[in-house]
Amino acid sequence: MNINFINQTLNYAIRKAAEKMRAGQPSRNRKLSRAGVICLLIGAEGGSLAKELHRADIDVTPAAISQRRAQISPETFRDVFQRFNASCEDSGNFRGYRLLAVDGTSVNIPRNPKAPSFVQNESAPNGYNQLHLNPLYDLCNKIFYDALIQPEPQKDEIGALIEMIKRNHFSEKTIIIADRGYESYNVMAHLLEKPNTDFLIRIKQNHSAMREVARLPMFELDCEIGFTITTTQTKEDKEKRYIFLQVPKKSKPGAKTRRGRWDFPSPYQMKIRIVRFQLETGEFETIATSLPRTFTLEDIRELYHLRWGIETSFRDLKYTLGLVNLHGKRDAFAEQEIWAALTMFNFTSRIVREAVVKQPPEGVYAYRVNFKMAVALCREYFRTNSADSEKLLQEISRYTVPIREGRRDKRKLKVKGFVGFTYRVAA
Repeated sequence: MNINFINQTLNYAIRKAAEKMRAGQPSRNRKLSRAGVICLLIGAEGGSLAKELHRADIDVTPAAISQRRAQISPETFRDVFQRFNASCEDSGNFRGYRLLAVDGTSVNIPRNPKAPSFVQNESAPNGYNQLHLNPLYDLCNKIFYDALIQPEPQKDEIGALIEMIKRNHFSEKTIIIADRGYESYNVMAHLLEKPNTDFLIRIKQNHSAMREVARLPMFELDCEIGFTITTTQTKEDKEKRYIFLQVPKKSKPGAKTRRGRWDFPSPYQMKIRIVRFQLETGEFETIATSLPRTFTLEDIRELYHLRWGIETSFRDLKYTLGLVNLHGKRDAFAEQEIWAALTMFNFTSRIVREAVVKQPPEGVYAYRVNFKMAVALCREYFRTNSADSEKLLQEISRYTVPIREGRRDKRKLKVKGFVGFTYRVAA
């Protein structure tokens, strides 16, 4: 895709989303339009709001921006994200399949005990606020395909995935790749019923594994298992050894209890493929998939390894795009900025694909674009009228980092809170 086309497509999506919101409302001359606010947040960095206004050369106060933002729904920012994705062609695939990884991550926001996002428990008696982001991430094209945002107390990753499966029409063959948190008969049934969709889900392999999987020997294997799901416990069901799911009669759609969620008739026959392979550490991983035998055990191993791309995308989203430094206190403001960050992430990824990185003829490593610098350059390009697209590509190609294959670092997990508004970097 041409860079000018990518830029024009995003600006067009912003204009159309703003016009859609303005429809039916009285028109007034304002110093800052809805489209202007959307552009400001998509192009904003991690500095204070006053600093972002100064950088964008917008002569209004931070309070005026907050008042204007309150008049714009987060759905408008989601509309921009969807329009931009729909207008761009992302052709990267794995053997003709689009690869979509699903996972969840928490976004820290300012403390507000009255907000739906407020979390309070024994480990956090003072409480904190978080939103939970559930995206579908395109591993081959390195863009966010869809997302669903939930308040942390109402976090439901399986329900979020099912909702995204229902609302998307997959026109090309697609593989949904997920980790153990998405091991669910209901999820598998939804994916089996969805046209053009296959799945690859890492599942448990100990005593708490699925009944049919727990019986399998602990060595590398590739086999198919069949079973029947039922929500009743008749004598016939027990004799035929159906798998019983206890579904409350008055359960609500999207109920959190994994065992209490079943959206299909009973009994329901299911047949899936189980692949188990050994890691270099000697441990085993077990995968449930609907992929045909044309995908070998090594292919399954490679596909699951590619899932790690969504984990690195979360790091880029929070620290490269600056999602740890929000510019508002309300849950709705945080949602606006999450959609804005997802949009800028996709904008940068699509431009980076057009950059050509010259590889050293006798170098030790191959090189790729430094995504952190690419984000900074693309933001500046987006904010600048009549910016030079060729110059942008040249500058992006200048900043590279080596690709060091096989490096493994132990994950250093620690609790991180929201960065207060008075503790932002001044530079």
